[in-house]
Amino acid sequence: MPKFTTVLKNRNFFLLWLGQIISQVGDRLGFMALIGFAYSKRAYGSPSEIFKILLFTIIPVFLIGPIAGVYVDRWDRRRTMFISDFLRMALVCLIPIFLFHIRNLAVAYALIFIVFCIARFFLPAKLAIVPDLVSREQLLIANSLVNITGMIAFILGSGLSGVLVQKVGPENSFYLDGLSFLISGTLIYLIVKKASHQVNLRKVSEDIVEVIRKSAIREIKDGLLYCVRKKDIWFTAGILFVVSSALGVVSVVSIVFVQNTLHSATKDLGLLIMFLGAGLFAGSLVYGKFGAHISHYKMIFSSLILSGLMLITFALGIHYYPYFGPAAMLAFFLGFIASPILIASNTIIHKSSDNEMRGKVFSSLEVVMHLGFLLFMYISSILAERFSHTLILVIIGCVFGIVGIFNLVYYRKVPWLEKI
Repeated sequence: MPKFTTVLKNRNFFLLWLGQIISQVGDRLGFMALIGFAYSKRAYGSPSEIFKILLFTIIPVFLIGPIAGVYVDRWDRRRTMFISDFLRMALVCLIPIFLFHIRNLAVAYALIFIVFCIARFFLPAKLAIVPDLVSREQLLIANSLVNITGMIAFILGSGLSGVLVQKVGPENSFYLDGLSFLISGTLIYLIVKKASHQVNLRKVSEDIVEVIRKSAIREIKDGLLYCVRKKDIWFTAGILFVVSSALGVVSVVSIVFVQNTLHSATKDLGLLIMFLGAGLFAGSLVYGKFGAHISHYKMIFSSLILSGLMLITFALGIHYYPYFGPAAMLAFFLGFIASPILIASNTIIHKSSDNEMRGKVFSSLEVVMHLGFLLFMYISSILAERFSHTLILVIIGCVFGIVGIFNLVYYRKVPWLEKI
């Protein structure tokens, strides 16, 4: 792969690439440390505790996401990234002090919230800085490297962090997470930019007023109205809302289900996420290569039906046969089957929306999806205290199947759906 090696010989890009891998692994380690805490005697197998943890990691998407994108384009991106990493390092190292020693959960959750608020600045800066580091001819290869290695880092990081947290404990894992941010921030600090934007405090204050006045709320409102007027977009948005709502339930219930069924705090959970991610990766490659001539909607509905069946098989299979091997195999196939849903949905949006509205549409969809995720995550955290986790997962599998079958029949009767 001479082209990939040529891009990696670019010192600045290599530092970003290596820092991204370390940062991804650190993100998974921190998440698993939180799950390990929820599994501990303080909150053994508690869906409500899982809900609280996920809640504080997702809310920043709503509060900070729209504003962060604006400022990332106005600030020095390299500086934004390494300052974000150094701040996260300090805050992550404070979390175990309040969780395990002072035992003040309110402060600990506040720190978690702030860490994920800072991440909303780091992520778009990481994506936006690539054109500043490589030539125009190397841009495609560079973006491919960022995406592929990012997914691989997520997959391997999930498995590694699950084992590591189980071995060294949640408290020490937070300190290792902090170390990963320190290394990542240092590597990014060593990047030499061709040009650097100077921060003008007066300009920043004016930008704050402008963003509050018109950027976030107006952009989301315009995007929502546009989505309502375009029937193929709102139809896809409805599907994504259902999928996100179901994922909100699964994210809470499945964590406790796996922990209690396989009797492992983080090791098996992390490895199962790794196999699920590997299935998503493999499914994306296969669908990208062979799915061009299949109707996007037909692919989505078929994937929903098969994903529902696989989720039911996973829940019942692991309930009656609680061994890691079959669970890993089922997790891989679940990821493989489900992968076309988001890819096909994004492709429909790309084809159906005007170029000048595309950003607003995706911002609006993100709000819709996260609302469904949060709402049903909260509902499931209550239901999971009263009903069998296996039963809840089976019901979600049935919902996937019913939605897929209903829309597959409906799809054949609607001409405009068949064209997409």
